[in-house]
Amino acid sequence: MKTVFADPQYSFELLRTLGHAYYGGSDIAECLHTADRIKEGDNESWYSEWNKTAEMVHGQAEESLAKGHRVSAREAYLRASNYYRTAEFFLHDNPSDPRIMELWQESHEAFTRAAELFDPPFEFIEIPYEDTTLPGCLFKADGTKKQRPTMLLHTGFDGTLEELYFEGAAAAVRRGYNCLAFEGPGQGRVLRQQKLYFRHDWEKVVTPVVNYALTRPEIDGRRLVLMGISFGGYLAPRAVASEHRIAACIANSGLFDFFSIFVPPGMERQDSLDYIVSNPADTDKMMDEMAKSNSTMRWSLADGKWKFDAGSPSEYARKAAQYTLDGVADKITCRMLVIDAEGEQFFPGQAKKLYNILTCPMIIFTEAEAAGQHCQVGAHSRGHQRIFDWLDEFFAGIDK
Repeated sequence: MKTVFADPQYSFELLRTLGHAYYGGSDIAECLHTADRIKEGDNESWYSEWNKTAEMVHGQAEESLAKGHRVSAREAYLRASNYYRTAEFFLHDNPSDPRIMELWQESHEAFTRAAELFDPPFEFIEIPYEDTTLPGCLFKADGTKKQRPTMLLHTGFDGTLEELYFEGAAAAVRRGYNCLAFEGPGQGRVLRQQKLYFRHDWEKVVTPVVNYALTRPEIDGRRLVLMGISFGGYLAPRAVASEHRIAACIANSGLFDFFSIFVPPGMERQDSLDYIVSNPADTDKMMDEMAKSNSTMRWSLADGKWKFDAGSPSEYARKAAQYTLDGVADKITCRMLVIDAEGEQFFPGQAKKLYNILTCPMIIFTEAEAAGQHCQVGAHSRGHQRIFDWLDEFFAGIDK
């Protein structure tokens, strides 16, 4: 699906931001006007124009709040938060760029201001984790302590805690669920401030979250569901293979083997890994050269090296090889739902590989229903309709 830009990565990221309009995370004309000012393929132009829009909308929020217009302020803060996130997206070629922290902070603070203006307000929490804490946010269906089914929600490779409101929390609350969204190593604040990088044994992240959730009186411990988004389609199934207090898990979209992105067509996984291990310099040269003409690869290499704490493409690939569900998926005992997309552009075929090992339902979103992009980007209404309808029916069944 082409969205303004011919460059596929720019087009996808614009669609991603546009799609959050469904839950108040953007406005269509603001997005299109911003995109019209961006020089295609120019990451500095992307940053500059989205930042201008974010600052404009942030100013509108402040003005409305100062005059006592709480709803208008809340809506503008939400949009500003998402626009700051979008502005930061292509800056990761240089992880020490101070704008990364500045924009993340602006996004977080705008979201925090919006959170205070909801009824009930969103509750920011700190979840004990090893010798530190993980940031979370509890979105409650109402202001009571009535026990409700609860979605534990985390993002994947490049999302943030704030963005999870648009990607699942708002949909959950509308349907009478609580949602406890959180970030782990390699994500959001945990990466940027705490300098913790991705880990393949994601159960070590989710188990402390479950421990915390079970201390909350408004969370029904018998009806916990974990949903992982994008790269989270590997992380969440990995977690529930060991963490058995979760009743259901949704892999959106399913990801069996993250290393698959490094395996050329027609080559076996082990052969590819052996080559990378034996020829790191040649691998680095080849990947860097390919990235010059492929914006998605250029972005993903820069992002991956940062978030996996890797000094080179070959080191990133070697670390990525740990992220496989081979020998793990068959230990999953909770109810699984695997999501796939007809137009899946980042991990094609991976959801089917996970599905083939499990005995579970699978939803394939199609282009015909306008939801065929990775993680139903741009189609939250249809995506959440099918996912939460399945979840409603699952919990209705176990409650009988």
